[in-house]
Amino acid sequence: MNSRQRRGVILLLLSVLCALGAFAGVLSVINDVKSKVGPEVAAYRVKSDVAPYTSLGAAQFEKIEMPERWLSDNAVTDLKDIRGKIAVTTLRQGSLLQSDMIVDQPALRPGQQEVAIMIDAATGVAGKITPGATVNVYATFEGQREGDPAQSKIIVTNARVLDVGKLTALRPDEDDNTRQDTEAVPITFALSTVDAQRVTYAESFAEEVRLALVAPGTDTTVPEQDRTYELAKDK
Repeated sequence: MNSRQRRGVILLLLSVLCALGAFAGVLSVINDVKSKVGPEVAAYRVKSDVAPYTSLGAAQFEKIEMPERWLSDNAVTDLKDIRGKIAVTTLRQGSLLQSDMIVDQPALRPGQQEVAIMIDAATGVAGKITPGATVNVYATFEGQREGDPAQSKIIVTNARVLDVGKLTALRPDEDDNTRQDTEAVPITFALSTVDAQRVTYAESFAEEVRLALVAPGTDTTVPEQDRTYELAKDK
């Protein structure tokens, strides 16, 4: 090997050593950044604007991952923390959800009272009604006189659910041989006096009472003329 070849080999070895040194430097920088950033944790971002005093649900937020050290101490990292909560102010789209943005949903508002009724577990609840939910209450009645058509009525709109009790087995009356044992769930509502009378009447005299879950932020105002349905009048 002549002197020129030896110089070439030496330069090649130096290039390899420089490349290895540069690679080691990059790894060192990456490891340093990782050590400074720290582990990532889950956080939640608001999908779209949420109005003040709106009941909160998981569908209103999207999960993101970010370094734990960048999160404030009051950042919400578990959506279980929003159960039974409402927005204390407008939650802006893209905002990171924090505990000081939400408060416990008040049990009762001025003029309201707690009313609990038994709702058939299969037809009225189906496991999807939870505390803090908003529902419409439907009831079906037989005709008042023989030959009168049966009717379905919207008894109450936007009823706020305070509590969902445990599944309870109901037995039919001793003198009623046509009805079978059923299971029902006690549902507690926050209602005005008039609405409380309506749901207790429906529980006592309706053939069946059903709950319809209302999506957050949905306007469910129903005109009086549309609250009663008869099959014969369906257009």
